[in-house]
Amino acid sequence: MIWTIELASYLDDAPWPATKEELIDYAVRTGTPVQVVHNLEELEDSDEPYEGIEEIWLDYPTDEDFFFEDEKDY
Repeated sequence: MIWTIELASYLDDAPWPATKEELIDYAVRTGTPVQVVHNLEELEDSDEPYEGIEEIWLDYPTDEDFFFEDEKDY
């Protein structure tokens, strides 16, 4: 399973929380790239819904990853 920021962005408007099946259905209906559907199919089968992309892609970059050292001592 390979995620990129671009691929993950296709799930920004997904109906969170959502189960694996709901996410696959959403991805197919909205015309996401095939790689997104393949990544979702590789998720473990679980009855518990995913709360967000962070639960699917554990290394999903957050705002903190991009805004380090905003405050500098001058």
